[in-house]
Amino acid sequence: MAWIAWLIVAAALGVAESFTLTLAFGLLAAAALVAAIAAGVGGSVLAQVLAFAIAAGVGLLIVRPIARRQMTHPSLVREGSYALVGKKAVVIEEVSGTQGLIKLAGEVWSARALDEDHVIPPGTLVDVMEIEGATAIVYPRELLP
Repeated sequence: MAWIAWLIVAAALGVAESFTLTLAFGLLAAAALVAAIAAGVGGSVLAQVLAFAIAAGVGLLIVRPIARRQMTHPSLVREGSYALVGKKAVVIEEVSGTQGLIKLAGEVWSARALDEDHVIPPGTLVDVMEIEGATAIVYPRELLP
């Protein structure tokens, strides 16, 4: 019946994890499940405690730092119009420092040149440097370093 005690410990640790969200109690709950399996297959009390200690050590010393590192990194996925920054487009109507049209991702966008003194003729390939509202700020590809 020792496996039932380990399951109760695992459930209690799982509940504690749901309140703290630190991942520590969750890993200890998983270790308690390992100990419950050891008890279920007939392991001695020493084997159960060792199974718990080894699983908890591996979880807390190896898995937890990796998981925390993954949770602290911001997502690199850009969404919406911000995903268009850095994309290639074609000028379809002359682009100046104040107005123009480009074809970007299959759609026609209003555009203006990044450098207000540039006038970019139709047919020129440009890179989208930023998006301001519904206007793409572009720079000619051949002038890029």
